[in-house]
Amino acid sequence: MAKPNRFDQLIDQLSPNVRRAFLDSIQNVADIARVDEIARMLEAGDIDGALAAVGLDPVSFRPLDRALEQTFETGGVATAQEASQGLRAVFQFNIRNPVAELWLRSNSSGLVTDIITDQRNMIRNTLAAGLELGDNPTTTALDLVGRIGANGARQGGFLGLTDSQAAWVRNYAAELASDNPLAALERSLRDRRFDAAVRRAAANGTSIPQDKINKMVTAYRNRALRYRAETIARSETMASLHQAQEMAMRQAVDAGGINRSQVEYIWRSAHDTKVREAHSELDGQVTPMGVPFQSSLGPIRFPGDPQASAANTINCRCWRETKIDFLAGIK
Repeated sequence: MAKPNRFDQLIDQLSPNVRRAFLDSIQNVADIARVDEIARMLEAGDIDGALAAVGLDPVSFRPLDRALEQTFETGGVATAQEASQGLRAVFQFNIRNPVAELWLRSNSSGLVTDIITDQRNMIRNTLAAGLELGDNPTTTALDLVGRIGANGARQGGFLGLTDSQAAWVRNYAAELASDNPLAALERSLRDRRFDAAVRRAAANGTSIPQDKINKMVTAYRNRALRYRAETIARSETMASLHQAQEMAMRQAVDAGGINRSQVEYIWRSAHDTKVREAHSELDGQVTPMGVPFQSSLGPIRFPGDPQASAANTINCRCWRETKIDFLAGIK
């Protein structure tokens, strides 16, 4: 029977909440953006003014803050429950512990700061591209923040995409409008339901109608945003859960319920062909509490460790198991 607090199960359970929270945060940004002012600033060639009119504010990302706090607390509580099974007294994880609160606050603030910084770069480059192409300022503004959908909310804009992903979308649109639209079929995030139309246009030597291109680009943009949301959700859920696991065990040790020498961590991989070689090599390896795993990509405390290299963490699906030897030292 699987252990009830296996972190791979918690990651799968909580990751969708973080994904929705990220998308809700981006929706908050889109809802307060002033399209008319963005267009007016673009008309004047003032990209900085247009950027200010988008209204990027950390407050908009409060849904993401709350989701990460819930994830962090869930990881700590799960670890505490597991540790308590071998203790005489019940041990509870304290999310208000100063060290735990500091990590949660700094991690959330750092993530939001990174997202906003990248959004500023993306927005600036998207607006500049619109000016360079001579696009209508209002069209550029709507392409950025999205258009009002049937649900009354803005959707389909560039907001939420990384600077690189926004470039993917622009390049995809250019490929569809080019003399060689077949190049667009190389993109993995495309909606394959449109492939026949692309092949037909290429075979007939005709252009793809602009309204069809718009639909294809919107679908591609939406898929890119979902991909971004899923990447953030997976990595941040993993990091929050494992950091909470780490801090819960520290609290247990500090409370005197567990001796540090009793605690070991075991690396568990996803056991499929997508696992990177360095993590396949780590699978099943054991390390004492406080000692990082040593992978060929560098030291790493746990899957998703924010202190580890990007090559060691991006899209990782591993998890770390806690092993407590309650009989250690007893003769």
